[in-house]
This record gives sequence, C-alpha cells and structure tokens, in this order.
Amino acid sequence: MTNANRRNFLKNVSLGSLAAISIPNIVSAATVADKTKKVTLKKESVVLFQGDSITDAGRKREVDTPNNSGALGGGYALMAASALLLKQASLNLKIYNKGISGNKVYQLAERWDTDCLQIKPDVLSMLIGVNDFWHTLNGNYKGTVKIYRDDYDKLLDRTRQALPDVQLIIGEPFAVKGVKAVDDKWYPAFDEYRAAAKAMADKYKAVFIPYQGIFDKAQESAPGAYWTGDGVHPSVAGAQLMAAAWLECVK
Repeated sequence: MTNANRRNFLKNVSLGSLAAISIPNIVSAATVADKTKKVTLKKESVVLFQGDSITDAGRKREVDTPNNSGALGGGYALMAASALLLKQASLNLKIYNKGISGNKVYQLAERWDTDCLQIKPDVLSMLIGVNDFWHTLNGNYKGTVKIYRDDYDKLLDRTRQALPDVQLIIGEPFAVKGVKAVDDKWYPAFDEYRAAAKAMADKYKAVFIPYQGIFDKAQESAPGAYWTGDGVHPSVAGAQLMAAAWLECVK
C-alpha cells in the first residue's frame, strides 16, 4: 500500500466498515509509512522504554531486573514487552522500563546517565512531551515549545554520541480532546509539541509512532473515554492500542 493509498484508507473508511476492521489493522495502516523503517533485534538485544507516567504506568522502580512484570509497569510497555518476549523467545531479549511519572525532557536529561546510558540499550523507545505542555497550564512550569525542542535535541545528540549504534523509536505526544483534562486550552499550542517530536524523529532517523492519529482513528470505533480516562493516560484498551502500534516498529 502506498502512502497516498494508506491516507485514503484512513480518511475514507466508514463507521460501518470499522466494525469489521481490527484495531491492529488500523494501527498498521496508520503507522507504517515506510515498511523498511523498523528497528532490528538481535540476540541479547537490550530494549529500553523511557518517558513519563504513560510509560511508567505504576512500575516498581526498586526492581531493576529486565523482563520483570512489576518493573515494566501496567501499561503499553508491559504489553509490548510481553508480546515481544513471546514472539522472539530465541533472542533472549532484555527489556527495561525507566519511565517516571510527571517527567519532562529536562528531567529525563537529569537522570540519563543512570537510566539510559549505563543500560546501553540497543533499542531506545521514547515517549515524552505531554507534560512539557500540560504543566504550563497550571502556571507551575514556564516551558515553551522551543525549550522542549531544544532540550529534546540536546538529549538525543548526547545519546547518539554515547551510543552511536542505538536504534531510536520516538512516540508522538498525544491527547484526546473532550475527555476531562483536555479542552480547548490545549490547542493549537499542543500541536506544536507534536510537530517538534516528529522533527526530532526525522533529524535523528528514528522510527516515529504517530499516536495522535492512532487515537483519533480509534475514536471511530469507540468514544475517547473508552481509550483514556482523562484525555492523556490510556485505559487498558488504549494501552493495548499503543502496544500494537509499538510492535509495528519492530522487524
């Protein structure tokens, strides 16, 4: 399927036909703009999930062993890791989750040596940005989209210098409008943060997951509150949706 055909598929699919289309198929159509651009796993590969509360998902931070259900949390990282470990059992992968609730990019940077560089991931998956915007709305954070973009750029450059062969996956910050926390005050400013994440993915040749488009399309199958309780944090179904999208990034 060409890019144009894929866009037309997502644009033209009807509510009636959606009932017969699985969410994984919608995810696949939305995410794989370039089927050759995926990360490659090898034997003993180390995979690291990084981000904020969406990635954290209540993980046990005191547990530092890979492939541990408590340490992986209860969200998309656990779901993606579980499927990957089952499918790729022969590779003996080591999968970590180091997301921390409330984090913004500068807070990732503050803990990067310990929570990323020392782990030496072969695949680094990052989902960060919603707090860089959300926390500006309550007046407790004075960040801007320029600060977000510049901080992200510096962090990725630092990562590339330390781990030149690391394969990057960058998730798009997303929000579901009309569900509790997410209202008109988010727009159009939040869209600039989404664009900045995409620009970073392009610059550092990362696989990009367009989570916003995925959640938008999922709402043609079920309302926004089905996929997220507050507009930001995914429900169980939303986390599985994210995991399905993440797994599309792996060969």
